[in-house]
Amino acid sequence: MNHKALLLDRDGVINVDHGYVYRQEDFQFVDGIFELCREAIASGYLIFVITNQAGIGRGYYTEADFDYLTRWMLNEFLVQGVLISKVYSSPFHSVHGLGKYKKDDESRKPRPGMIHQAVNEFGINLSESVLIGDKCTDIEAGQNAGVRTNILYIGDSDLRLDSKLNCYFVSTLNEAKFFL
Repeated sequence: MNHKALLLDRDGVINVDHGYVYRQEDFQFVDGIFELCREAIASGYLIFVITNQAGIGRGYYTEADFDYLTRWMLNEFLVQGVLISKVYSSPFHSVHGLGKYKKDDESRKPRPGMIHQAVNEFGINLSESVLIGDKCTDIEAGQNAGVRTNILYIGDSDLRLDSKLNCYFVSTLNEAKFFL
């Protein structure tokens, strides 16, 4: 357990959340994401994406659609000088999932399953790691896993926050660099 990690949610942190984004033409990178990731790499972090993808479970798009967009996204990061070590996704939803996707799975945030996978596969030291999400469930997943620093990216939203959240808040990804 000797690697520190930057754990990123996808929709709302890496790309603008337009709701169930699965097509390249709908994918818009959030300002500052590439700079944040380059800074993290320069500071010795491995980068991971941890993303709930209930759109698959709800039947809005397929796993193949998600995989195609993910390969494109990873290539865009490489063009910007950023290597994403791995993307973890959870297609499940306990209420709205269809067929095999209708289940309460350990991988779905706020549960820490995807983070634990990264720990097991890459030797991540969570006491030196940072998670950035845009929803309370992202922060809860980080806290449930034992991530040292959890950051809620609120952008310019008028988000009403749960006072029980013990995390940092940033309105730009540039501000998040100070926590690396």
